[in-house]
Amino acid sequence: MGGISIWQLLIIALIVILLFGTKKLGTIGSDLGNALKGFKKAMGDDSSTEKKTEDHSKDADFAPSTLAEKQTSSPESAKETQKNKEQA
Repeated sequence: MGGISIWQLLIIALIVILLFGTKKLGTIGSDLGNALKGFKKAMGDDSSTEKKTEDHSKDADFAPSTLAEKQTSSPESAKETQKNKEQA
């Protein structure tokens, strides 16, 4: 009464093979394998996109500036900008 013995499993396997045939079982097995691979890949893609978004959130916050703004800015305004960045 411990459970299913090896002989019972073999009889069940033999009945399944007789009902479906080896070609059909091979097709079902490969389809199931492809589905599992696709599922694992999708799970991996989700975790990699989460990591990418986390990495971008840790980037420094640089104020965008054009070349014209850099040329017209004075050293005093550059110091004020640096202080504002340090306080944030």
